[in-house]
Amino acid sequence: MELFGSSYRGDTKNGRMEGKGKYTFPTKTKYVGEMKNGMFHGKGVLHFPNGSKYEANWENGIAKQGSFTFADGLQYHEKDWDYCDGYDRRFYTERCNGLRPVGESQLTDLHPPRVIPDGCYDCGDGFYNPTTRVVTSYTGRFFRNADDSEHEWIVRTCRKAWDEVAGPGNSAAAGPEDTSNMT
Repeated sequence: MELFGSSYRGDTKNGRMEGKGKYTFPTKTKYVGEMKNGMFHGKGVLHFPNGSKYEANWENGIAKQGSFTFADGLQYHEKDWDYCDGYDRRFYTERCNGLRPVGESQLTDLHPPRVIPDGCYDCGDGFYNPTTRVVTSYTGRFFRNADDSEHEWIVRTCRKAWDEVAGPGNSAAAGPEDTSNMT
Protein backbone atom coordinates (compact mmCIF):
# COMPACT_ATOMS: atom_id res chain seq x y z
CA MET A 1 0.00 0.00 0.00
CA GLU A 2 1.54 3.35 -1.11
CA LEU A 3 0.56 6.41 0.96
CA PHE A 4 1.90 9.83 -0.17
CA GLY A 5 5.58 8.86 -0.13
CA SER A 6 5.05 6.40 2.71
CA SER A 7 4.40 2.70 2.35
CA TYR A 8 2.73 -0.05 4.37
CA ARG A 9 3.12 -3.80 4.29
CA GLY A 10 0.98 -5.88 6.54
CA ASP A 11 -2.52 -6.83 7.54
CA THR A 12 -5.49 -4.71 6.46
CA LYS A 13 -9.20 -4.63 7.15
CA ASN A 14 -11.65 -2.64 5.04
CA GLY A 15 -8.72 -0.95 3.29
CA ARG A 16 -7.13 0.28 6.54
CA MET A 17 -4.04 -0.85 8.44
CA GLU A 18 -5.21 -3.47 10.95
CA GLY A 19 -3.21 -6.18 12.72
CA LYS A 20 0.57 -6.44 12.38
CA GLY A 21 2.53 -4.49 9.82
CA LYS A 22 5.40 -2.24 8.82
CA TYR A 23 4.80 1.43 7.97
CA THR A 24 7.68 3.34 6.32
CA PHE A 25 7.69 7.16 6.36
CA PRO A 26 9.24 9.24 3.52
CA THR A 27 12.16 9.95 5.91
CA LYS A 28 12.88 6.17 6.00
CA THR A 29 11.78 5.96 9.65
CA LYS A 30 9.92 2.65 10.05
CA TYR A 31 7.19 1.62 12.47
CA VAL A 32 6.95 -2.14 13.04
CA GLY A 33 4.13 -3.38 15.18
CA GLU A 34 0.43 -3.55 15.77
CA MET A 35 -2.17 -1.40 14.01
CA LYS A 36 -5.85 -0.74 14.59
CA ASN A 37 -8.25 1.30 12.49
CA GLY A 38 -5.38 2.75 10.41
CA MET A 39 -3.30 3.88 13.42
CA PHE A 40 -0.42 2.60 15.52
CA HIS A 41 -2.13 0.69 18.30
CA GLY A 42 -0.61 -1.88 20.66
CA LYS A 43 3.08 -2.75 20.86
CA GLY A 44 5.31 -1.20 18.23
CA VAL A 45 8.79 0.13 17.52
CA LEU A 46 9.85 3.21 15.56
CA HIS A 47 13.23 2.51 13.91
CA PHE A 48 15.05 5.70 12.88
CA PRO A 49 17.53 5.86 9.96
CA ASN A 50 20.44 6.65 12.30
CA GLY A 51 19.93 3.32 14.14
CA SER A 52 18.09 4.62 17.20
CA LYS A 53 14.67 3.29 18.16
CA TYR A 54 11.60 4.09 20.22
CA GLU A 55 9.68 1.11 21.63
CA ALA A 56 6.22 1.93 22.93
CA ASN A 57 2.68 0.91 23.70
CA TRP A 58 0.41 2.90 21.42
CA GLU A 59 -3.25 3.87 21.71
CA ASN A 60 -4.97 5.30 18.65
CA GLY A 61 -1.71 6.63 17.20
CA ILE A 62 -0.36 8.10 20.44
CA ALA A 63 2.57 6.60 22.38
CA LYS A 64 1.38 6.06 25.95
CA GLN A 65 4.49 4.48 27.44
CA GLY A 66 7.84 3.88 25.82
CA SER A 67 11.60 3.92 25.89
CA PHE A 68 14.18 5.47 23.55
CA THR A 69 17.48 3.77 22.74
CA PHE A 70 20.24 5.65 20.89
CA ALA A 71 22.04 4.02 17.96
CA ASP A 72 25.04 3.17 20.16
CA GLY A 73 22.87 1.26 22.65
CA LEU A 74 22.54 3.98 25.30
CA GLN A 75 19.03 3.89 26.74
CA TYR A 76 17.47 7.22 27.70
CA HIS A 77 16.19 7.56 31.28
CA GLU A 78 13.88 10.46 32.07
CA LYS A 79 14.76 10.36 35.77
CA ASP A 80 18.28 10.18 37.23
CA TRP A 81 19.86 10.79 33.79
CA ASP A 82 23.60 10.96 34.43
CA TYR A 83 24.97 10.70 30.92
CA CYS A 84 26.90 13.70 29.55
CA ASP A 85 26.10 15.95 32.49
CA GLY A 86 28.37 18.66 33.85
CA TYR A 87 30.35 16.14 35.89
CA ASP A 88 30.91 13.36 33.36
CA ARG A 89 31.48 14.34 29.72
CA ARG A 90 32.59 10.92 28.43
CA PHE A 91 31.03 9.38 25.33
CA TYR A 92 28.80 6.36 25.92
CA THR A 93 31.37 4.03 24.32
CA GLU A 94 33.98 5.39 26.74
CA ARG A 95 31.67 4.59 29.64
CA CYS A 96 31.23 1.04 28.33
CA ASN A 97 34.78 0.34 27.10
CA GLY A 98 36.98 2.73 29.09
CA LEU A 99 38.99 5.76 28.01
CA ARG A 100 41.45 5.73 25.10
CA PRO A 101 45.17 5.70 25.97
CA VAL A 102 46.92 9.03 26.57
CA GLY A 103 47.49 10.82 23.26
CA GLU A 104 44.59 9.04 21.49
CA SER A 105 41.70 11.42 21.98
CA GLN A 106 38.25 10.16 21.12
CA LEU A 107 36.59 12.90 19.03
CA THR A 108 33.17 11.25 18.65
CA ASP A 109 31.26 8.30 20.03
CA LEU A 110 32.69 6.29 17.11
CA HIS A 111 36.34 5.33 17.21
CA PRO A 112 37.88 5.98 14.82
CA PRO A 113 35.54 8.85 13.87
CA ARG A 114 33.97 9.19 10.43
CA VAL A 115 36.15 10.95 7.86
CA ILE A 116 34.41 14.20 6.96
CA PRO A 117 34.48 15.27 3.28
CA ASP A 118 36.58 18.38 2.55
CA GLY A 119 34.86 21.64 3.46
CA CYS A 120 32.00 19.86 5.26
CA TYR A 121 30.76 19.34 8.83
CA ASP A 122 29.56 16.21 10.66
CA CYS A 123 26.18 17.34 12.02
CA GLY A 124 25.32 14.12 13.85
CA ASP A 125 22.98 12.56 11.31
CA GLY A 126 25.00 13.22 8.16
CA PHE A 127 27.47 15.57 6.48
CA TYR A 128 26.67 19.25 5.90
CA ASN A 129 28.09 21.26 3.01
CA PRO A 130 27.91 24.98 3.95
CA THR A 131 28.30 26.06 0.32
CA THR A 132 25.22 24.18 -0.92
CA ARG A 133 23.50 24.14 2.52
CA VAL A 134 22.64 20.48 1.98
CA VAL A 135 22.82 17.69 4.56
CA THR A 136 23.50 14.26 3.08
CA SER A 137 23.34 10.93 4.90
CA TYR A 138 26.62 9.28 5.81
CA THR A 139 26.14 7.09 2.73
CA GLY A 140 25.80 10.15 0.45
CA ARG A 141 22.02 10.31 -0.09
CA PHE A 142 20.26 13.70 0.02
CA PHE A 143 18.79 14.21 3.48
CA ARG A 144 17.58 17.82 3.70
CA ASN A 145 18.28 21.49 3.01
CA ALA A 146 19.40 23.43 6.08
CA ASP A 147 17.56 26.63 6.98
CA ASP A 148 19.42 29.66 8.39
CA SER A 149 18.99 28.53 11.99
CA GLU A 150 20.36 25.03 11.37
CA HIS A 151 23.21 26.42 9.25
CA GLU A 152 24.29 28.74 12.06
CA TRP A 153 24.08 25.94 14.66
CA ILE A 154 26.11 23.51 12.54
CA VAL A 155 28.82 26.07 11.72
CA ARG A 156 29.05 27.09 15.40
CA THR A 157 29.00 23.66 17.08
CA CYS A 158 29.77 20.72 14.78
CA ARG A 159 33.03 18.96 13.97
CA LYS A 160 34.65 20.22 10.76
CA ALA A 161 36.74 18.39 8.17
CA TRP A 162 39.57 20.87 8.67
CA ASP A 163 39.73 20.11 12.41
CA GLU A 164 40.94 16.62 11.56
CA VAL A 165 44.52 15.96 12.61
CA ALA A 166 46.59 15.09 9.55
CA GLY A 167 48.84 12.68 11.46
CA PRO A 168 51.42 12.41 14.24
CA GLY A 169 53.51 15.58 14.43
CA ASN A 170 51.45 17.34 11.75
CA SER A 171 49.32 20.41 12.35
CA ALA A 172 45.59 20.36 11.80
CA ALA A 173 44.43 20.87 8.24
CA ALA A 174 43.37 24.39 7.35
CA GLY A 175 39.72 25.21 6.93
CA PRO A 176 38.25 26.88 3.85
CA GLU A 177 38.77 30.33 5.36
CA ASP A 178 42.45 29.58 6.17
CA THR A 179 43.69 28.53 2.71
CA SER A 180 45.30 31.91 1.89
CA ASN A 181 48.14 31.27 4.38
CA MET A 182 49.08 27.84 3.08
CA THR A 183 52.45 27.39 1.36
